[in-house]
Amino acid sequence: MTKTVLVVDDDPTQRRLIQAVLERDGFAVAQADGGDAAMSHLQAGKPADVVLLDLQMPGLSGHDALKEMRARGLMQPVIVLTASGGVDTVVKAMQAGACDFFVKPASPERIIASVRNALSLGELKGEVDRLKKHSNGKTTFADLIGESPHMRIVKRMGERAARSSIPVLITGESGVGKEVIARAVHGSSDRSGKPFVAVNCGAIPENLVESILFGHEKGSFTGASDKHLGKFQEANGGTLFLDEVGELPLDVQVKLLRALQESEIDPIGAKRSVKVDVRIVSATNRDLADGIREGRFREDLYYRLNVFPIEAPSLRERREDIPALVEAFIRRFNVEEGKRVVGAAPETLAFLTAFDWPGNVRQLENAVYRAIVLADAPYLQPHDFPAISGVKAPPPMDSGDDVVQPVAGQVPRAIPTAQQLLAEMPADSPVRILDGHGHLRTLEEIEKDLIQHAIDVYAGHMSEVARRLGIGRSTLYRKVREQGIDVDIKDVG
Repeated sequence: MTKTVLVVDDDPTQRRLIQAVLERDGFAVAQADGGDAAMSHLQAGKPADVVLLDLQMPGLSGHDALKEMRARGLMQPVIVLTASGGVDTVVKAMQAGACDFFVKPASPERIIASVRNALSLGELKGEVDRLKKHSNGKTTFADLIGESPHMRIVKRMGERAARSSIPVLITGESGVGKEVIARAVHGSSDRSGKPFVAVNCGAIPENLVESILFGHEKGSFTGASDKHLGKFQEANGGTLFLDEVGELPLDVQVKLLRALQESEIDPIGAKRSVKVDVRIVSATNRDLADGIREGRFREDLYYRLNVFPIEAPSLRERREDIPALVEAFIRRFNVEEGKRVVGAAPETLAFLTAFDWPGNVRQLENAVYRAIVLADAPYLQPHDFPAISGVKAPPPMDSGDDVVQPVAGQVPRAIPTAQQLLAEMPADSPVRILDGHGHLRTLEEIEKDLIQHAIDVYAGHMSEVARRLGIGRSTLYRKVREQGIDVDIKDVG
């Protein structure tokens, strides 16, 4: 999704100049003519991923606006603009919560670099907060991504379940995020901050299930060289999440039923039962009713677990949440891989939203991870998802950047110079060589028209434009940015 920068400055000329720089680099821009207007924009919940804030403004100054933002819990990264770069000014701004500053007027490169750094810093802080919540067992339903009707039902049901210790059974296809929902139930309950222990019942060898869940005493069986507490005692006071509970052997199901009914367990080899205070959240991607009919699952245990069912929707049932999920994964993997991908191009989001995702959120997550590793442009393109989009990645360009790779079987052709292109240009060419007075136009003007014409002819397919002009893609993008050429990019290949 396109990132939005809020430019706050009482000088309309400065706002327009900064807006032109940012939009040329693919950012969306919102404007505010003062601190009061900026606060209204932010408090209304309008888009603002980064704030460029002038310090000297009539009314609510930049310093005061920054302090008020932080006081109200508005934590967007703020870059302050100042006409003078005194040390005192910078120190005060940084103490108030700014992440960067620059002196006006600043070069386009300085502005873009500052905005990208601020976005990276915001992603890093967000990832740190997410990991802290995850490790401390304080993930809540506010942290779940998605506002589709199906997800709103999940959040509403989960918040109600969290208010008590009622057993919860989460159903849904593999990869829909059942454990994330379970963590939110735990983090929204009064057990928040206590242990959250997850067990994949389908991944435990059958002969070890009882020991892993309920524990054992030293010497209780061959190989039991030490005492083992088991997952129930590890989760004491907190929540035990039993994923794929339908895979449990029948004899273990009996002990699990007793643990639920009596709140006590019998470790292997123990002389007496052990009391436990554990909230059970279980999950399955199977129909447990079928398991009951086939004799693979106990009916009494089913009714004990299925007191409060929550159905997790498949990703194809909540397609409107895909852009937000993609954005969240991009933020995470940017931090993990040290990349600076801004977002996904519109055409990329379109085909990602249209795809059925049989592997659900897990498949989407892995696809974005791979795309982040492959990406060499600010926005993820269809060719970064070749297995899904069917679009092949462009052939690698020579490190010299201006060398066009020949097609196999063809004789490499010489790359024409700008002068040769002009000499060969027909008289009725749509790119004018002469101005209105019959004089030659500057080479820069002609080059701009030529690039614009090529983009129009090849419908924004930048790989084809670069090949036809005989230049490298990065050179083409640089010229497009420098000359302010409007382009509806169809690909970057």
